[in-house]
Amino acid sequence: MTLEEIWRVLDPILIFAVTLVCGYVLRVVLSVYVARLARKTKTELDDIILGAIKTPIVLIFLILGTSFALTRVPFYQDMIEQYLPIISYVLIVLIATMAAVRTITRILRHYGVTRPNLKSLVPILSKTVNAIVYFIAFILILNGLGIDVTALVAGLGIGGIAIAFALQETLSQFFAGVYLMTDKPFKVGDYIKIETGQEGYVVDIGWRSTKIRELPNNIITVPNSKLAGSIVIDYYQPAPEMSVLVQVGVSYDSDLEKVERVTIEVAKEIMKKVKGGVPEFEPFIRYHTFSDFSINFTVILRAREYTDRYLVTHEFIKALHKRYQEEGIVIPFPIRTVYLERGKN
Repeated sequence: MTLEEIWRVLDPILIFAVTLVCGYVLRVVLSVYVARLARKTKTELDDIILGAIKTPIVLIFLILGTSFALTRVPFYQDMIEQYLPIISYVLIVLIATMAAVRTITRILRHYGVTRPNLKSLVPILSKTVNAIVYFIAFILILNGLGIDVTALVAGLGIGGIAIAFALQETLSQFFAGVYLMTDKPFKVGDYIKIETGQEGYVVDIGWRSTKIRELPNNIITVPNSKLAGSIVIDYYQPAPEMSVLVQVGVSYDSDLEKVERVTIEVAKEIMKKVKGGVPEFEPFIRYHTFSDFSINFTVILRAREYTDRYLVTHEFIKALHKRYQEEGIVIPFPIRTVYLERGKN
C-alpha cells in the first residue's frame, strides 16, 4: 500500500477525530463560558434558550463534520454522494425541530410561572406552536426528499380556512382570552364591574371565558369576546383602597359649622373602629345643594377595598343618626304644607 493510499484512508478518520474534538470544545464553551455570561444577565430567557439549544448545536456540528469526513472515504463514493446529503439534511431538520420545540416549551413554562394569569394558556399555546413547528419540519423534509409539496400546502391552506370559519366563535374567544391575559386590564382576585351590570371578584381567566364570583357567592361565566369588548371598572386598580361617598341632608335651621364639626368627628371614629376603614384617613365634607327640604352635602370616607364600603357606610349612618339626635341636628323629611282658603258667602 502506497503512502497516498494510506493517507486516503487516514484522511477521513483524522477529519472525524478533529470533528469530535471540536464538538467537545464547542460543548465546553457553550456549557461553561457562554452559560456564565447568560447567568449574569437579568433575564432568564437566555439561560432557557442556551440550555435548550447547546446539545442540538453540537450534534449538528458533528453531523456536518461526519458528512465531510465520509465524502473523503475512498470507497462507496457513488452511494455516499447519492444518499449522504439527504440523510444529513433530514437529521439536521429533525434536530433543529426538537431544539425549537424544547425552546418554545421551556419559554412558555417560564412565562406560566412568572405570570400566573398565563398559566392556564400555556398548555394549549405549547401544543399549538409545537404542532406548527412539526408541520413546517415535515414540509421541509418532504421538500428535501424531492417531493412536490405545493399541492399539499395549498390543500392544507384551504382546509385551514374552512376550519377557521367553522371555529370562528371559538377562535374569537381564544384570542380574546389571549388579549385579557397579556394586556391585563384586570387580574384574578380583582373586584370588577361590567357595563352590563354584573360585578364581583375575578376567580379565573380561561382561554374561552372568565369566571366572576358575585357577592351572593354565585359564579358568572362571561365569554372573553364579550368581556374584551365591554367597559370594565376595576375597583382594585390602581389600588384596592377607595373613597366612600355618603349623601346627607340637614334642615335649613342648622348651624352648618357645627354640622361639619360633628359629622367629621363621627366619621373619624368610624374610620378607627370599623374593620375595613382606613384609620389614617382624614374624612371631610362638602356642601353642594340647597334642596327643597334640606341643605345637602357629601361625606367622604375611605375603605380598604370595595366590599368594605358597605360596613363603613352602615356603621357611619347609625352613628351619625344617633349623634345628630344628641346634638339636636335635624335631618328633615319631605313636608308639604297645604293652605285652605274658606270660600266667601
